[in-house]
Amino acid sequence: MRTQMVTSEAIAHLEMEENQISLDNLEKGIDNPAFESLGEERLHEDHDGPRGGSKEERRGEGKGRVSSYCRKALQPASKAKRFCKAHAKTLRIVFWGILGAAYLCYLIAACWLNFQRALALLIITAVVVFFILWSLFKKHCGAKVLLLLSPVQKCFQKSWPWLKWLLSVVLLGGLVTWLALDTARNPEQLISLAGFCFILLFLFIFSKHHSAVSWRAVFWGLALEFVIGLFILRTTPGIQAFQWLGDQIQIFLGYTKAGSVFVFGNTLVEEVFAFQTLPIVVFFSCVMSILYYLGAMQWLILKISWLLQISMGTTPTETLSVAGNIFVGQTEAPLLIRPYLADMTYSEIHAVMTGGFSTIAGSVMGAYISFGIDAASLIAASVMAAPCALAMSKLVYPEVEESKFKGKESIHISSGEEQNILEAASSGAAASVGLVANIAANLIAFLAVLEFINAALLWFGEMVDIKGLSFQMICSYVLMPVAFLMGADWADSPLVAELLGIKIFLNEFVAYQQLATYKKNRLEGLEEWNGGQKQWISERAEIISTFALCGFANLSSIGIMLGGLTSLVPHRKGDFASVVLRALLTGICVSMLNSCLAGLMYMPKEVSDCVTFLSTTNFTSTSYPIYTCCKQLFASTVLENGTLSFTGVWDGQAESVQCLMQCCGHYNHTSCTW
Repeated sequence: MRTQMVTSEAIAHLEMEENQISLDNLEKGIDNPAFESLGEERLHEDHDGPRGGSKEERRGEGKGRVSSYCRKALQPASKAKRFCKAHAKTLRIVFWGILGAAYLCYLIAACWLNFQRALALLIITAVVVFFILWSLFKKHCGAKVLLLLSPVQKCFQKSWPWLKWLLSVVLLGGLVTWLALDTARNPEQLISLAGFCFILLFLFIFSKHHSAVSWRAVFWGLALEFVIGLFILRTTPGIQAFQWLGDQIQIFLGYTKAGSVFVFGNTLVEEVFAFQTLPIVVFFSCVMSILYYLGAMQWLILKISWLLQISMGTTPTETLSVAGNIFVGQTEAPLLIRPYLADMTYSEIHAVMTGGFSTIAGSVMGAYISFGIDAASLIAASVMAAPCALAMSKLVYPEVEESKFKGKESIHISSGEEQNILEAASSGAAASVGLVANIAANLIAFLAVLEFINAALLWFGEMVDIKGLSFQMICSYVLMPVAFLMGADWADSPLVAELLGIKIFLNEFVAYQQLATYKKNRLEGLEEWNGGQKQWISERAEIISTFALCGFANLSSIGIMLGGLTSLVPHRKGDFASVVLRALLTGICVSMLNSCLAGLMYMPKEVSDCVTFLSTTNFTSTSYPIYTCCKQLFASTVLENGTLSFTGVWDGQAESVQCLMQCCGHYNHTSCTW
């Protein structure tokens, strides 16, 4: 009897287990037997009539039927989801394969239709493919290659103590030979070289610890700066590449006008400086935020940081911050290393500050380009400043502490908190509002203060019969030797020194605006002198000034730098304040070193055939080439006893007299009195 009862209970228990609802069945969308039998019974009850029960029970039964139908309807979607999860890797490969094939077809079609037009796209594609293949090679074969090359590496390490001296002697000999041959054609370049050496000596004199200087970091930083400058300013591929890049940036920034005109109207955008220039900062900030969200900026900064770190032997934290300064401002770059600021040494903090003072942010670079400043020179100056800033920082404030990050291969860069690309664009534009307001407020304040200072100096000067005393005049006399040592002609040195003074004591925004005025006057072909006042500076002086002004190293930036770093690490406020002035001085000198190198590398651009140029030129307006060729024509003109003749390339040319008459219509010269 007891055996029969146990058997019946076991059978009943098995039936309940078969009919119980399981979570697996619900997730997989499998029909549940217990639910089906319950549903069938309730269907019978509906057909046979109500057998009792409340409204709530009948409502619950209805919901159960709806849930069952929904689960059955979603079964195909669940199966598709499970299939995608199971074959995610294969589907990803197929997707990227189709996308790559489509892009390859597009690239081939573009090259077939017009190869010259598609050349830029082809180069960009080649660079991207190279880095993708390199990352794949490094991921899958890097360890094997390193293991294979380990005997070579050991042999190289044994030979390095004497090999580095041999290499240094060869490089130094090559540099001296090149400088001797190059400066023989343009002796004025020696002045820039002397200025470069003088600034290096000046910084070494003011070094915090002379005996602790890391000469590896100094020499490698200067070497990288020199190589970058040589490629950009002297080689044809470098000149063309950066000129193309500058042109593309100018075209890209021109898209700002669409939004500006819609918001402010065409009249304000065309005529008012604030509505013409400041919206570019908003647009550029928005684009940079999108690039950060996509990870493009972090990738590029890490690559540059890696190159600087392995060559100069600096720590990853300071190197990463300085590399970030190429693209972002002095308060944004330290955010890349925010978790590490509390443990950084004084030398590393000094390097972070120097990087911020030596460069400009990408957003304000767009504003300077809109002024008319040469885009290629601005980009080159910002790139060259990174290795130079790191090198000079280690010269002025060498490392004497034990860094916690020494020997650390890499550090983590946190990505933005935006959830999608639209939020990134919106947050970038919103973040620029404060920057735009800061720029506008500073321009109003500094220009007003400058006007007041000039009025006060004029009043004091008139008391002792000194006419025209102003802040610019004082700077032109005090900083004139520095401007001359950077490579500016003696006649241009006062104006270049004036720009330097405005940049250091006010800010670089005002200085670049003044430089743009000089450039505009030159390109319009105005007379060089007007009543004893120089209206423009030479193209060489413009390039030198562009490099010298490229940096946030001015007195007002001290507060910005301290405020930004203190907000990140409040307890180190005293440490930041103790090194900021030394970092400011280093940042100023870094920009000057870049300008000296630009003066050393600069090659004058002249019209090759002025006779043909003036003979075919429409003289309805003036330009700098017209001014240059007219100046050459005036120098070739000889007037004796009322008889006009010409020398040099203009001798015997039928167009000489006609061209002289055209030139005299725009410029005053003694040759025009005939």
